[in-house]
Amino acid sequence: MIPAPSQRIFRCAAILFDLDGVLVDSTRSVARQWAMWAAEHNIPVEEAVRVAHGRRTVETIRLLAPHLDAETETLRLEAREADDTDGVGRIKGVLEMLSSLPAQRWAVVTSGTRYLATRRLATNGLPTPGVFVTADEVSHGKPHPEPYLMGAELLRFPSRECLVFEDAPAGIEAAHAAGMAAVALSTTYSAADLAHADAVVRDFCTVRARVNEAGLEIVLG
Repeated sequence: MIPAPSQRIFRCAAILFDLDGVLVDSTRSVARQWAMWAAEHNIPVEEAVRVAHGRRTVETIRLLAPHLDAETETLRLEAREADDTDGVGRIKGVLEMLSSLPAQRWAVVTSGTRYLATRRLATNGLPTPGVFVTADEVSHGKPHPEPYLMGAELLRFPSRECLVFEDAPAGIEAAHAAGMAAVALSTTYSAADLAHADAVVRDFCTVRARVNEAGLEIVLG
């Protein structure tokens, strides 16, 4: 098949999905809870919200408030986020996308804790993947490549054969550092902020997966 001029095709063995902003639209919840946390601790709200996306909560807290117990604050903040479901919903087309993929060829790699990530998926009617890398499992969060390298290893595919879907600059950096191509969703950041991704889409309505003997073909457009 010859792709249409507006199409792009990525060939890969497996897909690694970020969670917030990729599978689930939680931007408003994340912003609300980080703004509340920042106000409680006299930290500039805009700065807290800006740096929170795409990074592990514990690392963001260490950066913004090194005087606090980061582990304790992480548990409190992510429990609040898990309970704050107002305006949180699935990204368009994501359920159809996940349903089209063989279970052994996709994983979720998130900067959230397992508790928060599991709640996000269950609340929004999304399947729990067989391979699930969360903040609890890694020593270094994004933009370090460790989370994506771990995801590829658990799926048992070479990292260079994996494709990443991300919504944050830190996640794109992590994917590239792991030797993976990255498709960005402009759900949290503008397309201009995501220009270092290999492609940018709005949601999954224009993304299709084809399964063949060689692996997957992901068609954009």
